[in-house]
Amino acid sequence: MSRYDQIMQRLSNGGRVLIDGATGTEVERRGVPQLDNAWNGGGALSHPGIVKDIHKDYIRLGAEIVISNTFATHRHALQDGGVEEHFELLNRRGVELAVEAREEMQREEVLVAGGISYWSWIGKHPPLDQLRGDITEQAAIMRKAGADLLMTEMMIDIDRMLVTLEAARSSGLPVWVGLTCEPGESGTMCLRNGEPLIDALAALKANDVPLVSIMHSEVKHIDACLDVMADHWPGPIGVYAHTGKSVNHKWVFDDTILPEDYAAHSRRWLERGVQVIGGCCGIRTDHMAELQKVV
Repeated sequence: MSRYDQIMQRLSNGGRVLIDGATGTEVERRGVPQLDNAWNGGGALSHPGIVKDIHKDYIRLGAEIVISNTFATHRHALQDGGVEEHFELLNRRGVELAVEAREEMQREEVLVAGGISYWSWIGKHPPLDQLRGDITEQAAIMRKAGADLLMTEMMIDIDRMLVTLEAARSSGLPVWVGLTCEPGESGTMCLRNGEPLIDALAALKANDVPLVSIMHSEVKHIDACLDVMADHWPGPIGVYAHTGKSVNHKWVFDDTILPEDYAAHSRRWLERGVQVIGGCCGIRTDHMAELQKVV
């Protein structure tokens, strides 16, 4: 039985799985310089040792899934950053570093997830057909590099979410979907672009997605998201919230949630049926040490 199948069997039996904390903001916090308009995606080439150490730190703290530092290595972000020529190498090395971390920690059961997004730091997105082709290529690189599954992250609108899902699935790897949510004008919980969360879940249900996570969303909004998912999502649920804020594309860490408080919130989410849990931007190793105790 594959690593992935073992995890899914545990989830089907009601088990819980700890995923890692933030990688992108942790790369930044440990001193890796940013790429212009491509955030913290360059670490796999400029500082591979730091990236690998972050993965190893999370594995040491019990993470059973680590996500590659590839949130910002989709083609249009790298084009905006002037480093498109490194598209294949950044995505390949991003996954390989997580695989190497697993091997060096001698934790063969740990899953390596290729993180895929379409976020733009300048607000410029390619046409859907171009996005489909770019993600198809990215996903194939990640599979060849050793990813066990793919996790689409920060899906903020339904059209691009579905195109990204379709393209990622072309790799033949299982794909989990991560939604970024906040209240809309009426108070209804929505994707970040304003489309109702209910509508996104209906679209994902129609596409037989195995697991949906609420991620890169504020801690204070998670319970409202879980209220919606309780009525509209039949499958396993993941949560990895963020803490802090981004100012001029740099993460501000001085107002992040206390580790014990994040663990307390996470305990409540787990009691509500969340099975896969970790942390996104701003969630560090000290948060994960507390969260490990809860899981």
